[in-house]
Amino acid sequence: MCNNCAENSKYWDAFEEITADWTGDQSALIPTLQKLQDAYGYLPKDIIARLSERTGIFVSQIMGVVTFYSQFRLAPTGKHIIKICFGTACHVIGAENIADAICHELGIQLGGTTEDGLFTVESVACIGCCSLAPVIMIGTEAHGRLTPETARAVIRAFRAREVETACVN
Repeated sequence: MCNNCAENSKYWDAFEEITADWTGDQSALIPTLQKLQDAYGYLPKDIIARLSERTGIFVSQIMGVVTFYSQFRLAPTGKHIIKICFGTACHVIGAENIADAICHELGIQLGGTTEDGLFTVESVACIGCCSLAPVIMIGTEAHGRLTPETARAVIRAFRAREVETACVN
């Protein structure tokens, strides 16, 4: 986020606002973590440490919750998240080949983020577009009936649009 976040008061503003009304009710931990992740884009280690101090919940307990639920992230994500469907229809028709092609195209592993911070690739249980299997989502755009070749083409086209947009701005 920043090079010296501990000294950056703006960095902590969201944390203070989100945790200001902490009542000690441990059942509020998950909603609090969700709000913190929404504010920071992920759950930085220093935020988790300060949450532990604020709530009295051990860091190990917070980490147990964070690592149990797949919704939480401990590292920043790319600007665009590519979700590869591994539901039954997609799996049977070749989701693994699509994932391999996309990861190879981007030079990362499933779950990783590109060095330029543009893409994060995730697997999901189902996108709900079974008739388009195999399917991926990039943001809110669904791309279906993919082959490894068309999946690579989608990624290249998306990257080209991103570069074009950056050049205009």
